[in-house]
Amino acid sequence: VDVVKEGVGAAKRGEASTGAKAAGQLPSDVADRLTFSERFACLGCGTSIPELEPRIFSFNSPHGACERCHGLGFQRVVDPELVVPDPTLSLSEGALQPWRTGHSRYWKRLVEAVAEGNVVDVEAPWQELGDSEREIFLFGTGSERHKVTYTNRFGRRRSYSVRFEGIVNNLERRFQETDSDAVRERVEGYMAEQPCPDCEGARLRPESLAVKVGGISISEYTALSARAALTWIEELQMTETEQAIARLLVREITERLAFLENVGVGYLNLARSARTLSGGEAQRIRLATQIGSSLVGVLYILDEPSIGLHQRDNTKLIRTLERLRDLGNTVIVVEHDEGTMRSADHLVDLGPGAGEHGGHVVAEGTPKEVQADPASLTGQYLAGKRSIPLPERRREPTGELVVKGARQHNLKQVEVVVPLGVFCCVTGVSGSGKSTLVNETIYPSIANRLHQAKLRPGAHDRIEGTEQVDKIINIDQSPIGRTPRSNPATYTNLFDHIRQLYAQTREARARGYKPGRFSFNVKGGRCEVCRGDGQIKIEMHFLPDVYVPCEQCHGKRYNRETLEVRFKAKSIADVLEMSVAEAVEFFADIPKIARRLRTLHDVGLDYIRLGQPATQLSGGEAQRVKLATELSKVATGDTLYILDEPTTGLHFADVQRLLDVLDRLVEAGNTVVVIEHNLDVIKTADHIIDLGPEGGEEGGEVIATGTPEQVAAVASSYTGQFLAEVVEPEVKLRRTRKKPAPVAA
Repeated sequence: VDVVKEGVGAAKRGEASTGAKAAGQLPSDVADRLTFSERFACLGCGTSIPELEPRIFSFNSPHGACERCHGLGFQRVVDPELVVPDPTLSLSEGALQPWRTGHSRYWKRLVEAVAEGNVVDVEAPWQELGDSEREIFLFGTGSERHKVTYTNRFGRRRSYSVRFEGIVNNLERRFQETDSDAVRERVEGYMAEQPCPDCEGARLRPESLAVKVGGISISEYTALSARAALTWIEELQMTETEQAIARLLVREITERLAFLENVGVGYLNLARSARTLSGGEAQRIRLATQIGSSLVGVLYILDEPSIGLHQRDNTKLIRTLERLRDLGNTVIVVEHDEGTMRSADHLVDLGPGAGEHGGHVVAEGTPKEVQADPASLTGQYLAGKRSIPLPERRREPTGELVVKGARQHNLKQVEVVVPLGVFCCVTGVSGSGKSTLVNETIYPSIANRLHQAKLRPGAHDRIEGTEQVDKIINIDQSPIGRTPRSNPATYTNLFDHIRQLYAQTREARARGYKPGRFSFNVKGGRCEVCRGDGQIKIEMHFLPDVYVPCEQCHGKRYNRETLEVRFKAKSIADVLEMSVAEAVEFFADIPKIARRLRTLHDVGLDYIRLGQPATQLSGGEAQRVKLATELSKVATGDTLYILDEPTTGLHFADVQRLLDVLDRLVEAGNTVVVIEHNLDVIKTADHIIDLGPEGGEEGGEVIATGTPEQVAAVASSYTGQFLAEVVEPEVKLRRTRKKPAPVAA
C-alpha cells in the first residue's frame, strides 16, 4: 500500500513500503499495487478536484462554470433548419434562404457550380436530396475548388476558382469576423441555441458534476420539477451519520420546495431560466420566497397573482395568501379573479367606469356587503345579477389542422386536431403544455410556411391542413414598442389619418404644411430641444436615468408654429393627450378615424391616452391594442389568430366586450385559438382542447376535446370538473368508423 501525502518524496514512500513488508503486512510478490492519495487527485490520469465548497457547484462562479460555455449551458450556432426554412423549394428556387438576396448572382452561380461538380439536381426539392448531398451545401466540399463565372451588378463578367466552405460555415465565419452590427444581426436570425458540447447543458465543470448525492449530480437534481425534487428529497435514504450532517439542509430544501408547490409553480424545473418565466410565475416565486422568510407585520402588495393559474391551482394560491395573513401580515391584492375576491376579508371596488370615468370608491366591505350594493358593477357579477351568458349555438368547424407527433418539452408525442372557422380554447392546469403546443409548435411551423419567418418550431412530425389557412397572427403580450415614441395612435396607424386631417385644415394649407409637419419623429414640426420626446433624459451614472419635462415645449413634443394649427380648437398635442373615449366623441364625424377609434373602444381601452408611451402599457393592454389593429383591417377570412390569456387584467364586463370582439373575428370566417384559464371564456368556446392531467412531466397529454358540454362530462379533466359547475355536461358520442364491406371474389 502506497500512502501518498503532500511533501512526502519517493524515499519516504519506499520506507513506508519496506516497513509494511518487514511487519509481514505486505507480501513481497504482490501483483497489484493500490495507490491512495490524501488529496482529491488521481495519480493515474492526473485529474484533481479542488476542495469541495459551495462555489464549485455554482455556474455563476468561475470555479464551477463550464469552461467552454462559461456557465450558460448553450452556445449559439447556425441552424440548418433556419437556413432552409422551406424544404419544398429547390436550390434553383432559393432553398438556401440567406443567399436569396444580396450578392445573389455570385451565390447562385457558386451553388450551380458545386451542384454540377457533385452531380446534384438543382431543380429537385431540398427535402428530396440525400443526406450526403445536403451536407455538401451546408458544410462545404473541403479543399476541392470550383470555377464560378458570373456577371456582377455593374455588368462585368467575372470568373473565379474558389473553395466552397458551405453556407453554415460561411455564416459562422462572417459572424465571428465582422465588425458590422447589421451583419451580426442578420446572421443571428439564422442561429439557434444548442446545448454546450462539453457540459451538455449542465453548465458546470466535470469535477463539479462528479459529486453525487443519492446517485445523482446537482445538475440532474435541478433538472427535476419542484414537485419531483420534493418527492426525491423526502425519499432520500441516508445513514445516521449523513442524517446528522444534512438534517438542517434537507429540512430547509424541503420547506422551500413545498412553498413553490403551494403557490402553484410545482411544475417548473428548478433550473428554469428566469427570462422564460411569465410575469405570474415570477411573482408567485417571489411570493414563495416571502413565505419562507416567515416575516411578521409586513404589508404585501400583489398585482394579479392569479395570472396563468388554473382554477385548481388558484385554490392553493388563495390558501398561501391566507397563510401570509395568519402569520400577522396584511395582504393587498389587485385582482379580477372571482375566487380570490370571494375569499377576501375586505373588498374595495373602484369605478364606476375606467379612465376619466373612474377613480371613485364605489363600494367596500365584505364580499357579501359589496354584492348587496347596487352601485357596484363587481358586486352585481358576484351576486349573479349579471353574468356572461352561454352562446345560443356552437359553431361547426369548416376544416381542421392536425398536429402530428408533437413532443417538445413535456408533450408526449401527441396528435392534436385544431378545428378551423371556430373559437377554440386550449386549456389545462399550469405547466400542462398549452404554450408549448400553441406558441412553440403550431405558430412557428405555420408562420415559417406562410410568411417565410425564421422561427424554430418545437419538435413534431408535421402539421396537416395548413393550405386552408392564408395568414397566422400571434397577438401576444409583448410591448407594441420599445421606446416612448411608440404609442397606441402610431401602432394602429390612427395617427397617420389624424396628421392628414390636420394637414388639410385651412391654417396648415396656408402655411404649406404637409402631414409630415405633424410628426414628432422628424424635423420640421417637432421640438428640436427634446427631438419630439417631450422630455429630457438625465443620465444618473449609478442610479436609474431620470426624465424631466422639456422646458422648451413643456412636454407637448412640437414647436410653437405647429401647435398654432388647430382642429375644433385642439392642437395636435391636445389630441395625443385625449383618452380613447374622448377621441371617439371628438372625431365622430371623421369616418376613417372614428372606425379605428371604435376598435380600441370595443376591446375595452377607452381609458388609455392616444399618445400614451408604449413603455407605460401593461402586457394585457398591449395585446388589446394589437387586437384592435387587426379589427381595423379589412377582413379577408381564413386567418388563424392566436392569443395567450387575453383576459389578463380584465373585469367581468371587459371580458364580455372581448368575447364580442373575438366573435366578430370568427364570424368573418377566421379561426381564433386562445390559451385561457378563465371559465367565462372557456364556456363560450365552440371547441376545447384540454391538456394534462398535471403540469410538468406529468402533463403533455390530450385529456379531452369537444364542446364545453362534452369536456364537462370527462371526469379525468380538471377543466371539465370546473366546467360542470357552469354548463350542462353532455356525454360525448364516440364516432365509430364503419368497416368496409368485403369485396366479392
